[in-house]
Amino acid sequence: MSQTPYEVTLLSADDADALLAELAGLLHACVQGGASVSFVLPYTPEDAQAYWRAKVLPGVAGGALALWVARQDGRVAGSVQLDCDTPPNQPHRAEVRKLLVHPDFRRRGIARALLAEAEAMAGRRGRSLITLDTRTGDSAEPLYASMGYRTVGTIPGFSRDPRDAGKLDATTIMYKQLVRPGA
Repeated sequence: MSQTPYEVTLLSADDADALLAELAGLLHACVQGGASVSFVLPYTPEDAQAYWRAKVLPGVAGGALALWVARQDGRVAGSVQLDCDTPPNQPHRAEVRKLLVHPDFRRRGIARALLAEAEAMAGRRGRSLITLDTRTGDSAEPLYASMGYRTVGTIPGFSRDPRDAGKLDATTIMYKQLVRPGA
C-alpha cells in the first residue's frame, strides 16, 4: 500500500449514509482485529452496518454528534466521533467515541489527525473538557497520553474482551482540558 497523504473530512448525515458500507467495513475490520470498541466476536458486517445506522447517523443528523473520516488511497482508513450530547450540568464537556483506524492503515498518524480534528471542534463548540475511555494497556493509551490526556483511573472488569467472552478487561478513563482562545 502506498503512503499517499490522507484526508480528514467532517461528515454530514447524508455523507455518512453514503459511506455506510465503508464505515461498516472499517468497524468490522477493527473488531475482527481485536479492538475493544463495545463489540465482541462473532461480529458481522451487517452488525457493523446496523450500529452506524441506529447509533451514529441519528446523532449526526441531530447535530449532537460530529463524525470525521480519514481517507487514504481511495479508502476510508479511520474515523472518530465527538459526542456533545451532554446533560444540562455539563455543557462544557464533550466525549471522544470510537476512534477507529483500519488495521491496514495504522502507524501513519491518522488517529492523531482525527483526534486533533475532534479537539478543534470541541473548542469551537465552547467545550473546555474532553473525556474518553480506552481498554487499559491498549495501544491507544500512549497516543492519548502523548496528546495531553490525563488518566483519572481504571475500572477493573469493565467490559468483555472482544475475542474472549470469558475474559473481562479493565478500562482507563482519561480527560483533557482544552485551552479556549481568550481564556
